[in-house]
Amino acid sequence: MVASRRAAIRGATPLFAAGVKAALAVLSIALAGVVGALAAGSVRMARKVVTPARRLPDTRILALDTAAQTITLARTADTELPGRYGLFTTGTADYLKLGSVLSEDATSVKRKLLTHIGPDAHLSPEAAFSGWYYERPEELHLPYTPELIGSTVGPCPAWLFPAGDGDTWVIQVHGRGTTRAECLRAVPLFDSLGITSLLVSYRNDGEAPRSRTGTYALGATEWRDVDAAVGFARRRGARRVIVMGWSMGGAIALQLSLNSAHGDVIAGLILESPVVDWRLVLAYQARELRVPRPITGLALEALQAEWATPLTRTGAAIRLDELDVVARAAELRHPILILHSDDDGFVPSDASHELFAARPDLVDLRVFDVARHTKLWNYDQERWSDSIRSWLAARGLAAA
Repeated sequence: MVASRRAAIRGATPLFAAGVKAALAVLSIALAGVVGALAAGSVRMARKVVTPARRLPDTRILALDTAAQTITLARTADTELPGRYGLFTTGTADYLKLGSVLSEDATSVKRKLLTHIGPDAHLSPEAAFSGWYYERPEELHLPYTPELIGSTVGPCPAWLFPAGDGDTWVIQVHGRGTTRAECLRAVPLFDSLGITSLLVSYRNDGEAPRSRTGTYALGATEWRDVDAAVGFARRRGARRVIVMGWSMGGAIALQLSLNSAHGDVIAGLILESPVVDWRLVLAYQARELRVPRPITGLALEALQAEWATPLTRTGAAIRLDELDVVARAAELRHPILILHSDDDGFVPSDASHELFAARPDLVDLRVFDVARHTKLWNYDQERWSDSIRSWLAARGLAAA
């Protein structure tokens, strides 16, 4: 009986083995499909991170009252905020200035128009809400000159607003997917303090020359263009240079502080809603977009891998460890003022808090709430201005 059982088992073995092989083949195909999908998703995510962004609509115009000069927008976390903002549109006007909230309900917000719109105006319903407020330098009614900053990628356009005796300059660095116009709202404050403002562009931002790859390096190379601007300022008589970075401009300013040969003239950094650690920011945004965690992890690895550069189109690996300024906090040498909202909604403030905890001797953190990403000036201009003014005065960089 034992022999017959063994014979039966031996007889079943070829069929069993065939079934196992078939199951393994199906499983391997399925796993290959999963791995392939994960790989493709991670490459798409990595490529999106470094590809210069276009401005995309993020709200809808629901109504326009040209008699009352009001506009009604779909309600979002941004459009419901108090303060002054801008709106990118298409149609009769391409940019509008927005004033205070007049009324609101669960789905809409009515705001005062600060840009006059005629009775025959027509606007596309798709629009992009903005913290810029000012779009062109002429709107400030301050003297300025267009300049070109010589960089290794070519001449980078800049705006120069002279003020005071020319000893102290602030170089302003805009964020990802924006231009130097983002920084215009800060110029009047610095002008009132006798500080010359230089608003710069950098490679691949749509105004400065394109690099060979045409992609962002998240601050790893862009700081060199800002370093060229510091040299420009020195040649024009600057003895002290403050670097102000907005969002990704904050990451660029931090890399400049760590790497610049002009470190002796840099008097400090002012960072508005800054990127301090890219991994934290990218993981946060991936969660907001419901990107599966394995894809996020693979995307971060792809950005840092030389072998993946033909796929990510970065031209070189981006060392995220080198861009993590919390981890490199001991290397910092310049005083830093950070302005960040805990309700940022795009670049979480966690790393700003961590940097302050790591270097309280150098870092001064002013925490806001309610205000959204790079919209602190818009939400509370008085506190924003007082924070900068008092920090500069305490370091002898401006009158109190």
